Amino acid sequence: QESLIAVALSTAQGFVWAGKPLEAIPAARQALRFSSRVFGSGSKQLVPIYLLLAEASTGTGCLRQAAKYLSQARWIVLQTPDCSAAVQSKLHRGLGLFSIAEGNLDQALYHLANDVYLATAEFGLNSVEVSGGYFHMANTFFRQNKMDAANSLYTEV
Repeated sequence: QESLIAVALSTAQGFVWAGKPLEAIPAARQALRFSSRVFGSGSKQLVPIYLLLAEASTGTGCLRQAAKYLSQARWIVLQTPDCSAAVQSKLHRGLGLFSIAEGNLDQALYHLANDVYLATAEFGLNSVEVSGGYFHMANTFFRQNKMDAANSLYTEV
């Protein structure tokens, strides 16, 4: 079962990275079904799958469905006291990118700042994982026409 989960998740991630979010959704849903059976419906192993489904749904313009997936991921993280900073960081990045898609740039900056903080705590200040949060924050400041902040963060990346 775990091998099937890995294949389904890898396939879905590949479609998202290739810019084909619609094709990613069936594979990600399959990974979610298998993972729910193996780990339980409230398991922290489901969080990355919910985040991938949210990203794919956002990419297809289905923001309502993306919000539901993000809500599920957030609920699991809140119910899991030993949830790592890495998983929490990914959740905040997903929430930040969703907020950007909704046009709520201030909310996006809040979540992306939490992403950077948590990724720094988990991986260190100069890690690749942190640079993604900086990059998305810089893009958000750029969209707000706050060029000094944007350029400063682009420099960090």
